[in-house]
Amino acid sequence: MKKLSILIPAYNEENTISAVLDKVLSVNLMDNIKKEIIIVNDCSKDGTEKNILSYIEKNPEADIQYVKHEVNQGKGAALHTGIAKAGGDYIIIQDADLECDPAEFNLLLKPMHEGYADVVFGSRFAGGNVHRVIRKSSLRANKFLTRLTNFFTGLTITDMETCYKLFRSEILKDIHLTEKRFGFEPEVTIKIARIPKIKIYELSISYYARGVDEGKKIGWKDGIRAIYCILKYGLFKAK
Repeated sequence: MKKLSILIPAYNEENTISAVLDKVLSVNLMDNIKKEIIIVNDCSKDGTEKNILSYIEKNPEADIQYVKHEVNQGKGAALHTGIAKAGGDYIIIQDADLECDPAEFNLLLKPMHEGYADVVFGSRFAGGNVHRVIRKSSLRANKFLTRLTNFFTGLTITDMETCYKLFRSEILKDIHLTEKRFGFEPEVTIKIARIPKIKIYELSISYYARGVDEGKKIGWKDGIRAIYCILKYGLFKAK
């Protein structure tokens, strides 16, 4: 029986982590695919750990692994930890906020489970699903980073920075990833694109964006880093 590993990197998400776990657990995956949840707490300073441990205690039947970084390392580092521990046939990334809806896991799983896709991106900007209106500056930044990535990879994706990336486990585990913060997104996209005969699909997903005042952590410095990573991994192939 197939299993989906759901990686949840968390840093200072005490207000949303329990609600995210509720949503993840409530999803009935297609064809009885099993769920494995791996939460990586990247040294949160608030009540995130307390809420996670309480949730696990109240839901002993759920397949939840909990890992804590003793030093804050970044989202990418948390995902490296989660990838190493994942035991599922498929791996998906789920942020610990409420911006993306786990009810849409099956949309992403369908082309992969049916044998068409090796990687599936959930696009926030492809249209067709509900999304919060965001400022033009944020939209332009996302589109610029995506277009730059497409330039180096030859892909035609519409949302490189999306949280919802679904992978066949053996493919993701075989990639050497080094970016410890938000540079994970361009790095994994570019390295995935270089795999011979890789089948990449993209589907529209819902997007409930939050602002900085609501806990969003990515900022303009991360955008600069993303450009650096796109140029680094786009221009120079790993030996």
